[in-house]
Amino acid sequence: MAYETELAIAQKAVMAAAQLCETVRRDMVPEAMEKQDKSPVTVADYGSQAIICKALSEAFPGDPVVGEEDAAELKQPEMRDRLQQVTQFVKGVMGTVTPEDVTQWIDHGNGTPAKRFWTLDPIDGTKGFLRGDQYAIALALIEDGDLKVGILGCPALDLGYGSTGLLFTAVRGEGTYMQPIAGGDAKQVKVVQPGDAERLRFVESVEASHGNQSEQEAVAKAVGITQASVRMDSQAKYGAVAAGEAALYLRLPSPKYPDYREKIWDHAAGAIVVEEAGGKVTDMYGKPLDFYSAAKMNDNRGVVVSNGTIHAEVMSALQAS
Repeated sequence: MAYETELAIAQKAVMAAAQLCETVRRDMVPEAMEKQDKSPVTVADYGSQAIICKALSEAFPGDPVVGEEDAAELKQPEMRDRLQQVTQFVKGVMGTVTPEDVTQWIDHGNGTPAKRFWTLDPIDGTKGFLRGDQYAIALALIEDGDLKVGILGCPALDLGYGSTGLLFTAVRGEGTYMQPIAGGDAKQVKVVQPGDAERLRFVESVEASHGNQSEQEAVAKAVGITQASVRMDSQAKYGAVAAGEAALYLRLPSPKYPDYREKIWDHAAGAIVVEEAGGKVTDMYGKPLDFYSAAKMNDNRGVVVSNGTIHAEVMSALQAS
């Protein structure tokens, strides 16, 4: 199997990071929600990135990691208690570590796109994490300008499969697999097929500012989707499309932020997970998403994720709107 070592290392790291994130959420979020304090997300972000970057740096020392976080703020003297907090959570998963270890591992994520590199979102879906709802740990390998490996850890997702917490893995040319994030048998998943009216629905972000919900609804209706949208945070939406539980995910530019450009770590892992399940991922003009030129997809606008069979109809509906 191609990229067998990369997949094994990355999968184990994402599962360990998910364990840390769930511990942070269990121990810190109830108090944090009461105080409207987002510190647990910071702790989980840092801890998750530290765990994953340690694994990648040891196994693939020549691979840069383009991650969302860095340890600059965490290294400030006034952040000593927060750094100690992060260190304790990392220690709970990995054993003996020092604060210096933790900041060094986090900063391994300060890389830039190269011929071969990883991109990481240690916690995608901040508000979902705080609400006790959906979030994702997203890791992807890009080589020669193409997505090669994607791992999507969704600790709160069940999709009706009887196991809360799902892990999606994909290798280019070898399909997409889903398994319980705590461990267990993996099964191959496919996007929803034409004619499956029950699953002909679309997903979009919970936050209105993360898209253009009125236009997204209009486009969905134009391609025959009459059910109300399923709203969830994070790249868990990609998992829903890959597993055949939705036919469409739209993230169209918000009128409030017309110049916004998507970041690669917010979509890379999800994109290959959907593509290898038989779906299609482009921007709103049908262009492939550029995951290799920079940390932001500067030449793309919006994101359209589908089961593939309705993609051309979606493009036509977008042009018409």
